[in-house]
Amino acid sequence: MATWTVYLSGEIHTDWRERIERGAADAGLDVAFSSPVTDHAASDDCGAAILGAQDRKFWHDHLGAGVNAIRTRTLLERADVVVVRFGEQYRQWNAAFDAGQAAALGKPLITLHPPEHDHALKEVDRAALAVAREPEQVVAILRYVVDGRLP
Repeated sequence: MATWTVYLSGEIHTDWRERIERGAADAGLDVAFSSPVTDHAASDDCGAAILGAQDRKFWHDHLGAGVNAIRTRTLLERADVVVVRFGEQYRQWNAAFDAGQAAALGKPLITLHPPEHDHALKEVDRAALAVAREPEQVVAILRYVVDGRLP
């Protein structure tokens, strides 16, 4: 089978992406990863930096959301599997939106979050095919679906 493409969406303040990428490499998986821009300032300011400064914060954010959506939509559509991480520190509206888009596109979805988010994410988790607590569980899922190997 060809290389699997896995889109890693969500929280940008911890090392969960690196743990998944390192684990997949250590397992020898034929997997390529993609993600949104994880530089918070660049993501927030990309629209105004490219298309021009705005007088109102609403329009500044609106431009950035549009430019970021070009990347997000394209990479979500190309993904074989989508992993969405909901972190503990911030409300992750963008992550929930990405999970909804993945579900609407019929993409296999794995959510990654602590148990204390279970109630708040019950609808998102219902759409997911797996709910993981740790990045290493995501690696184990990928190992199984890509190569048919259990940990």
